[in-house]
Amino acid sequence: MPLWFARGIRRGIVTTHYPARPERSAAGLPTPPAFRAASIDAALADRLTAVCPSQALHRDGAALIFDVGRCTACGRCQEAAPWAVTPSGEFELAATSRAHLVKQIRLAAGEDR
Repeated sequence: MPLWFARGIRRGIVTTHYPARPERSAAGLPTPPAFRAASIDAALADRLTAVCPSQALHRDGAALIFDVGRCTACGRCQEAAPWAVTPSGEFELAATSRAHLVKQIRLAAGEDR
């Protein structure tokens, strides 16, 4: 049993300090996507919506709505459009409100089909 665990039990500590630097092994974890808005038109937004199994993406007029809280980081949107979707590199997500996890991405040229 690690010493830090025994020390924590003895002192009654139930949390630890946040790491001072990112864990190197986290670099290989799948992360939610980042979108290049200038590369996404209405047709591509509809295609990305169709390939998302968790329904984290949907189109609302001239915007692609991305719900980070529903995203499973499966990578299907990145496979469908690698020029427009890249890994964000962020796996530590926190918000004080559920609404803060929903992002609007304006479509290129404001197209609405």
